[in-house]
Amino acid sequence: MSPRRSEPDPRPALTEVAARLLHQEGPRALTARRVAKEAGCSTMMVYTHFGAMSGLVREMVHLGFARLARCFVRVAQSGDPVADMAVYGRAYRRNALDNPHLYNVMFGASSLPVFSLSDADRQYGRYTLVDIVHCAQRCTAAGRFTWTDPDLVAHHMWITMHGLVSLELGGYLAEPHTADSCFETQLRALMISAGDDAEAAARSVLASRERFDLEFVPEPDRV
Repeated sequence: MSPRRSEPDPRPALTEVAARLLHQEGPRALTARRVAKEAGCSTMMVYTHFGAMSGLVREMVHLGFARLARCFVRVAQSGDPVADMAVYGRAYRRNALDNPHLYNVMFGASSLPVFSLSDADRQYGRYTLVDIVHCAQRCTAAGRFTWTDPDLVAHHMWITMHGLVSLELGGYLAEPHTADSCFETQLRALMISAGDDAEAAARSVLASRERFDLEFVPEPDRV
């Protein structure tokens, strides 16, 4: 007799359903009963696999960072590390705009009565900074950045990109200073602030935009 085939793990599907509900209908739709109904399973499945709704939301935090990490993996290493750094910035923004519901949960911006970020949750996504730190090391080794602490450079990039993206998601950036224009200006300013020459930074940021348009073809729609 052949061994019994194991049932597929329902957690990814439940997490996707929860993310879609949050995106389409807001926090009030995020209940165990509603998630289970949309996923075609019993409410008990939510509690069995996540312990509580807070566990399901925590899985959404992990999903958000996993998607960010997948975006970063797509950034190819080139002979211009500053252009690479700018592509990382563009990837960060793309991930946030593609997953605003997850982005807000990742950084505690969503008001969810069933969940609040713990210190461990806040530290969880830091693994996504590894690629940025490595790129900063390359920028310094190439003589483009004068800052010698790559971890500080990575945090500088992260803080600035997060602030800009948060304003964009909140709808605060409008004419004459649109999100697009502010983003391009800020990318150049970031590279210069880390020690790059202004003209060299402008060339690298422009090259990064052309690369991003070619390399980051939009993926199929998803929640």
